[in-house]
Amino acid sequence: MKLLLPLDIQFFAGEKTEKATPKKRQDARKKGQVLKSQDVTAAFVLLILFLFLYMFAPTMIESIFGFLNQAFQKNMLIESLTVETVMKMYSDSLKEMAKILLPFMLIAVVGAIAANYLQFGFLFTMESMKLDLKKIDPIKGIKRIISVRAIVNLLKSLLKISFIGTVTTVVIWMNLEEVLSLSFQSPWDTLTTVAKLTGMMGIAASIVLVLIALFDYFYEKYEYEKQLKMSKQDIKDEYKNSEGDPKIKSKIKQRQREMAMRRMMQEIPNADVVITNPTHFAIALKYDEQNMEAPTVVAKGTDFIAQKIKLIAKENDVVMVENRPLARAMYDQVEIGQQVPEEFFKAVAEILAYVYRIKRKI
Repeated sequence: MKLLLPLDIQFFAGEKTEKATPKKRQDARKKGQVLKSQDVTAAFVLLILFLFLYMFAPTMIESIFGFLNQAFQKNMLIESLTVETVMKMYSDSLKEMAKILLPFMLIAVVGAIAANYLQFGFLFTMESMKLDLKKIDPIKGIKRIISVRAIVNLLKSLLKISFIGTVTTVVIWMNLEEVLSLSFQSPWDTLTTVAKLTGMMGIAASIVLVLIALFDYFYEKYEYEKQLKMSKQDIKDEYKNSEGDPKIKSKIKQRQREMAMRRMMQEIPNADVVITNPTHFAIALKYDEQNMEAPTVVAKGTDFIAQKIKLIAKENDVVMVENRPLARAMYDQVEIGQQVPEEFFKAVAEILAYVYRIKRKI
């Protein structure tokens, strides 16, 4: 059987084999490190743009004609060029161009936001924009170039080129008769056919890109989980930082117990009676008719603490009464600062009456 040396144990403890904790994921998200595939966003935006173009292109013809009319007809009718006329030509051309481009830009922005939101939800952070000198490290740059991720990206690019080329070829092949008849058609019919084929090829290529993007998303998820993995030592350190060092916490609890013990011992001289077992248990009671509805336990303890309670009581002339069943039962059922339960009223009342009789005689 092979024995693990301390260095071997340290190596395995530092190996990142554990899944990321919720805190690690939250911290990574705050830094902008989220599960995201650029191919998903690009494919989604490209698909909705071509779908929009394929469905609404006929209704956009008037906008295109308006732009051409503004550029080649209305601008030519201006007799003299002045600053005012040039600015008017420029503004009118921009308006006509905006009617064509704004719908595409709006669709692209909405699509990009929707694709990112579906991947990692809403997130706004400036961490990823901060200057990081490690990113321009030439050694790390070379490692990134020859890394597994670089090879995967190369394969994805080859897949994109191959699949898109195949799909567009298939679309053209399926409509080969229309392509061959373009030379015999009028300019308007040629433009219509080319636009229709372009839309079909764009939609088909976008669907292929979506399928490749799904593959890329799962690969990015694998890399993301791998990057977030933690070692057992990392988990221990995180627990210490979030919950506190167990040694420090135990010291704090010990000090709290010591402080509570001192407060308890300070209340014993003000007690009316100490009920004993007589050796193993001690319960100190105090009763104030004006401020208390029932007697209150101000101190209790067993063994060594019980002996200390009795010693302080003796030094301060507090009456001690032996009642084994009552002392044991009250120790188990009543906490310090609590009033005596109703079931003990009769026994406690008899003891307090006995104590008051003794004090009157004294």
